Amino acid sequence: HSPEVIVIDEPMVGLDPKSVHLVKRILKEKSKEGVTIFLSTHTLSLAEELADRVGIIHKGRLIAEGSVEDLKEISKMNNLTDLFLELTQ
Repeated sequence: HSPEVIVIDEPMVGLDPKSVHLVKRILKEKSKEGVTIFLSTHTLSLAEELADRVGIIHKGRLIAEGSVEDLKEISKMNNLTDLFLELTQ
């Protein structure tokens, strides 16, 4: 089975550290193989680590979208958590 797209919601919830490491490795490998991965998470540090592009949704609306680096540069924030908190206050 070789999907072109994977949709995954909160993949690390309830996992032990070893399993988290394994899932991250698999997602990174699939991405390098050209698989598109849609990852939904409230763990913004995970999005920073894994995503090429992110979208931040608040109250059902997309309020920011772009590469992690672009969003941090534009907002002058050090991480996605700070950006999210700033945008949603």
